[in-house]
Amino acid sequence: MLKRHNALTPDALAMMDAIARCGSFAAAARELGKVPSALTYSVRQLEDALDVLLFDRRSGQARLTAAGEELLSEGRRLLAEMEAVAHRVRRVAGGWETQLTIAMDGTISQRTMLELCEAFFALRPTAGDEGPGTRLRLRTEVLAGTWEALVSGQADLAVGVDVDHAAPSGIELRTLGEIGFVFAVAPHHALARHEGPISDAELLRHRAVAVADSAQRLTPVTVNLLPGQDVFTVANLQAKVEAQVRGLGCGFMPEPIARDLINAGRLVVKATQRPLRRARLGYAWRAAAAPQPRKAPQGLALQWWLEQLQSPATRQALLERHGGAAALAD
Repeated sequence: MLKRHNALTPDALAMMDAIARCGSFAAAARELGKVPSALTYSVRQLEDALDVLLFDRRSGQARLTAAGEELLSEGRRLLAEMEAVAHRVRRVAGGWETQLTIAMDGTISQRTMLELCEAFFALRPTAGDEGPGTRLRLRTEVLAGTWEALVSGQADLAVGVDVDHAAPSGIELRTLGEIGFVFAVAPHHALARHEGPISDAELLRHRAVAVADSAQRLTPVTVNLLPGQDVFTVANLQAKVEAQVRGLGCGFMPEPIARDLINAGRLVVKATQRPLRRARLGYAWRAAAAPQPRKAPQGLALQWWLEQLQSPATRQALLERHGGAAALAD
C-alpha cells in the first residue's frame, strides 16, 4: 500500500482534477491518454492510502464524495501553487529576482511609488508571460533609517536618502532633487497669531511635533528641534501632519506634503528667524560588484526600477505629487 505522503503526487492530483472535470473515468482516461482501468486502479490506490472513499460509483458516474471534493479543492490549489513556483524559478533563472525590497523615506510620494509598482506588475517580459514574478516589498523609513535599510541588506533600493550623507563603500548614489520645508501650525494654534518672524526663543515655548528616526544602528538624525523644547514624537510623517492640523504642536514639514492643507486653510505658514531647510534627496543601491548581505546580485527587477528613476518627470513626481493630503485629518 502506498503511504499517504507518497500517494499525494502532482500526477494523482491532476488525475483527480481530470476525472471531476470530465465526469467519468472513461472520458478522463481519453484526456490523459490512459486506459480507464489504469485510472480506476490509481484511484483505488489513492483511496487505500488515504483510507477514504473519494468517488461514489453507485450511479455509474464519477461523483465526488465530500472527502473527494475537499481533496480536489486543495489539490487544485496546490497544483496552481506548484505551477507558480515553477514560473518564478524560470524567471529567476532568467535574471528576475525572487523579491525586491524598496525602502522609501516618508517624504517620497506614496502615490507615485504605487503607480510605479502598478507599471512593474504589468510588465510582460515575453509574449504571453504573466509578468516578471518578482515579489515587491515597500517599507517606509525615516531619515537615517532609509540609509540603514539599504546598508544592512534589508532593502535592495533606497529612495529618498539624504545625499549629503556620505555614501558607504560599494553604494551607488544618484540625485532625485530638492524638497523645501515650511513652518506651519493649525489656525487655532497660539503661534498662528504671532506677528513677524518667530524667534528660537519663542519656538522654545511651544511643543514641537517630530517624527522618530527609524534607524536602529546608525546614529539617529534630529532636525529643527531646540535643546530643552517639549517634543511630541510620532511614528511617521502622516501622523506628524495630522498632529499639527489638530494643534497638538508646531513644526517644519515638507512643503509639497503641506501644500493642500495650506491651500485649504487647515495649516498656516509662519515665518521663522532660522532659515528654512531645503533637503537634497537621492536614491541609492548596492553596486553589482559589492558584497550584498543576504541578497542575490543585481537583477532585472532592480535594473527596471533604476531605469524609471532616470526620468526627470518621475523624480519630480516622487518629490512633488502629494495630492490628497487635505483629507488626512478628516
